[in-house]
Amino acid sequence: MDIDFPLVLVVLTFVSGLIWLADIVFLRKRRLAAAGAEEEAAKEEPYLVDLSRSFFPVLAVVLILRSFLVEPFQIPSGSMLPTLEVGDFILVNKYAYGLRLPVAGTKILDVGDPERGDVMVFRYPEDGKTNYIKRVIGLPGDTVRYRDKQLFINNQKVESEFVVRLPPVEVRREDLGEVEHDIYLTMGRPGTAGEGEWQIPEGEYFVMGDNRDNSNDSRYWGTVRDELIVGKAFAIWMHWESLTSLPSFKRVGGIE
Repeated sequence: MDIDFPLVLVVLTFVSGLIWLADIVFLRKRRLAAAGAEEEAAKEEPYLVDLSRSFFPVLAVVLILRSFLVEPFQIPSGSMLPTLEVGDFILVNKYAYGLRLPVAGTKILDVGDPERGDVMVFRYPEDGKTNYIKRVIGLPGDTVRYRDKQLFINNQKVESEFVVRLPPVEVRREDLGEVEHDIYLTMGRPGTAGEGEWQIPEGEYFVMGDNRDNSNDSRYWGTVRDELIVGKAFAIWMHWESLTSLPSFKRVGGIE
């Protein structure tokens, strides 16, 4: 069963804060009045109140940090190879594309918009809750075409330079204008998979994985609506492939 951690965090913060506030405003006065002269008994807080008072500040700080500043994620698949590997722990800038309400995702302050080449985290359009990470290829108003493993944006061929063959993949350096990054193309696989042409509507974005022949992305399920955007991935802070392996910090650094 998938746990909606942001929702759980919001609920726990709200409930603990409400209990603490209720004690300050109402319950404490009644407790003091009932205790009378028993001063030490009056000072003792009920277990639930004490727990809420202890946890509320911590939960509130975590909620603010995760919702409006920076949130950590772990890469679960190889769709963004070679840029991101399975087991990479990344940091996502939550305010780069505007401040949004936790859980609802409603933008409350417009700071900026995704740019071509950004590595973006968003909620999967098919279910609205699973976090996905892909690279922004098409912006609102763009026309994106993909034919025989070649990308075109607004009828302009996106240039890519051969880097090396690492069977079963070929590594190429793709130039998206402001951003250059490596992509994987699977050798020997037909170039017809994921072919098509798309006109990008306003407020939506076309995304693709850097591992082009092994990525479930906009070529198959369409564009990403603005309200589904989570933030911009900007750094790798740790790599931990599995519980049976040791964490590594060799891949620490920025994300192209």
